[in-house]
Amino acid sequence: MACNFTIPFSGSPQAVLDKATAAIQSQGGTFTGNDSGGAFNVNVMGNTIAGSFVIAGQTLDVTISSKPFFVPCSAI
Repeated sequence: MACNFTIPFSGSPQAVLDKATAAIQSQGGTFTGNDSGGAFNVNVMGNTIAGSFVIAGQTLDVTISSKPFFVPCSAI
């Protein structure tokens, strides 16, 4: 089951992407995309969390498509 999050933000979409890219890459993950959307994956305690995102105006819509079954959406 996918997890969906909508996150409002202020500032530029590029600033949000730069922050997200740094956070994911600092954990050894990959982050690809541009200021309209993309994908990411990161390994957490030997388990992969992967998903995609879409930026629309000042909103970041995130879909987690792959996560460990024992991790609830609220913990991501």
